[in-house]
Amino acid sequence: MAFIRENISLQPYHTFGIDVPARYFSSFRGISELQELVTESLHLPASPNQSLRAPFILGGGSNILFLSNVDGLVLKNEVMGIEKGEEDEDHIYISVGAGENWHGFVLHCIANGWAGIENLSLIPGNVGASPMQNIGAYGVELSSVFHELKAFHLREQSNYTFSKKDCAFGYRDSIFKRKYRDQFVIMRVTFRLNKKPVFHTEYGVIREELERMGVQELSIAAISQAVINIRQSKLPDPAEIGNAGSFFKNPVVNKNVFEKLKQRFEYIVGHEQTDGSMKLAAAWLIEHCGPREGESWKGFRRGDAGCHARQALVLVNYGQATGKEIFDLSEEIRISVKEKFDVDLEREVNCL
Repeated sequence: MAFIRENISLQPYHTFGIDVPARYFSSFRGISELQELVTESLHLPASPNQSLRAPFILGGGSNILFLSNVDGLVLKNEVMGIEKGEEDEDHIYISVGAGENWHGFVLHCIANGWAGIENLSLIPGNVGASPMQNIGAYGVELSSVFHELKAFHLREQSNYTFSKKDCAFGYRDSIFKRKYRDQFVIMRVTFRLNKKPVFHTEYGVIREELERMGVQELSIAAISQAVINIRQSKLPDPAEIGNAGSFFKNPVVNKNVFEKLKQRFEYIVGHEQTDGSMKLAAAWLIEHCGPREGESWKGFRRGDAGCHARQALVLVNYGQATGKEIFDLSEEIRISVKEKFDVDLEREVNCL
């Protein structure tokens, strides 16, 4: 039986590590517990200043910035389990509980020889958030291995199955971030993984790291370790410095806009996409702007809110920063990039 507790600090439950309380808090491990909690939440007393909205579902807390206290019910998704499903000569289908740690799942797949997500090693968070964000790294997006997911509709209290088409995946985007925002709880995700690996080493940094590692024979384990090494070399560990990974998305512009930018800024970084558009490196844009002329946001710190010294895309909490202080810094960065490059940065982190 699940119990709802009052006035619980969310500091241990999200990677920015900001001490904000939730008025109500509980966790669930399956449909029955979730249904019980949703029903019970209907009878919770509302705040005199704000009526209770739908419960907020918390996973690994790796893509959230809390700007203020949560005056409502927070439910932590702890649906666990990794189950083998159907398989054929080339593929195996794996169903995973939304509460499973993403990187732990990646390592489990590598240990079993299931290929397809090795490039997504060390991405923080839980499995349930992976289709919401359509997580991606080093030439691979989750959508390329996604099969289907099971979700629970909070208002209807009924179960749904979403196919890949239903999810309407985009760049760090899905239908759950737009049309169905705050309506569904993802319970399980099924992946279509490869028995015969298709290696993705298009990114030069991966090839360079594999060479540095002295890898003679390519494998999914080697690629995973290369990605881990790369990420650890430039991204802070949330256990040591509060952060949510990349704070902004890499902006996409048409080729004409990119060429005009290239004329003004010779070394601007951009990668051509399959549709002919250009994905700009947000880190480069941020690094080449600053609080004052001639300064860079990279390594900038104001109090305990800062922009990491090794990766300009990562905003950090050095200890006692508030969510508002980090958000305000992100707004200054966004405005400075717009003023200098006329490019809009979109936050990847969910600010509440």
